[in-house]
Amino acid sequence: MLQVAFIRENKELVVEALAKRNINAVEMINDVLTFDEDRKRLQTELDNTLAESNSLSKEIGNLYKSGDAQKANALKEKTSILKETSKDLSDLLNTKVEALNQLLYKIPNVPHSSVPKGNSEEDNEEIYKEGDIPTLHDGALPHWELAKKYDIIDFELGNKITGAGFPVYKGKGARLQRALIAYFLDKNTAAGYTEYQLPLMVNEASGFGTGQLPDKEGQMYHVTEDNLYLIPTAEVPGTNIFRDVVLSESELPVGVTGYTPCFRREAGSYGAHVRGLNRLHQFDKVEIIRVEHPSNSYKAFDGMIDHVKDILKELKLPYRILRLCGGDTSFAAALTFDFEVFSTAQDRWLEISSVSNFETFQANRLKLRFKNSEGKNELAHTLNGSSLALPRVLAGILENYQTEDGIVIPEVLQPYTGFKIIN
Repeated sequence: MLQVAFIRENKELVVEALAKRNINAVEMINDVLTFDEDRKRLQTELDNTLAESNSLSKEIGNLYKSGDAQKANALKEKTSILKETSKDLSDLLNTKVEALNQLLYKIPNVPHSSVPKGNSEEDNEEIYKEGDIPTLHDGALPHWELAKKYDIIDFELGNKITGAGFPVYKGKGARLQRALIAYFLDKNTAAGYTEYQLPLMVNEASGFGTGQLPDKEGQMYHVTEDNLYLIPTAEVPGTNIFRDVVLSESELPVGVTGYTPCFRREAGSYGAHVRGLNRLHQFDKVEIIRVEHPSNSYKAFDGMIDHVKDILKELKLPYRILRLCGGDTSFAAALTFDFEVFSTAQDRWLEISSVSNFETFQANRLKLRFKNSEGKNELAHTLNGSSLALPRVLAGILENYQTEDGIVIPEVLQPYTGFKIIN
């Protein structure tokens, strides 16, 4: 959530930056400033009324002590009127504050200055590419056909048990999943992230804290009776560890990693680009989360990018990095880089990771602060990234490592799988 003080001091910048998201924010920003002026006016009136009431109460006490009950009783009538006035002002103030917050909740984060303007993923900028795209043998198959051929993922069984988008991993397919999770977690903990095992459901406050609510409620599975949400990513419970927390400056930075299943209702469209593992309702992901000092967050962002690069180098998968345009950047992010792996059998790029800096946007919602060198509370910066999302990494491995004799396991994963080939 943007801070009102920031909006007031940078009105033109905010409007111009939100235009990168294809949002005409002039009216919203003017409404925020008007609501805030009304809030301040009501707060001043309430403070003055309460101060006058307190002053009269002291005067009444002194009058009773001096024996002037008649004058004291007359003043008591005035304090009763002031109490009613203060109650009315307090109710109006609460209504105004709630209206202001509801408006602020609808305003997305201000994109970083480096974010290009654009409408969709077609306007994203490729900024880096690495790895050789393998030449496959004649008759090479997409991963959903490989999964069936080697009996390692059963999409039809998942559809029978639950529905489309809930695959069942079997035998060496399940072992390969487990190997990837363990490898990702080992890489992350070796880089200084503390591993957490996190809840798979969160409350409404957690959804608001990281920006999934009210923006993405339609994409989350909602347990209505308990008003809980199945997590779309470990970012939500992992970042909410720090909700309503004040850290000391010496505790920064903080790094968290965790593996969770993730759940997303988004239906997607039909066709090859959503077949198999390309788009699922339930999938596994290992996440990295950082809480940083504002002066260090973009250096930390670069470090997270290098960390994901290192994993993909070890997996020997061809990949590229995209800087997302304003229209494709998530509601809460200031800057996002997407990693995509090349699926040779499908002849297309598959998104496998998003690394984002949210600056103070989530921290303001979470009330996540640190005590700076002057002893004042200051909002921290939050960052997160996929390290990594499994389905499309697995799809890339199955397709890019396939041979006529079977699917070779990347060398770095073989100590985790206990086998070298799926055949």
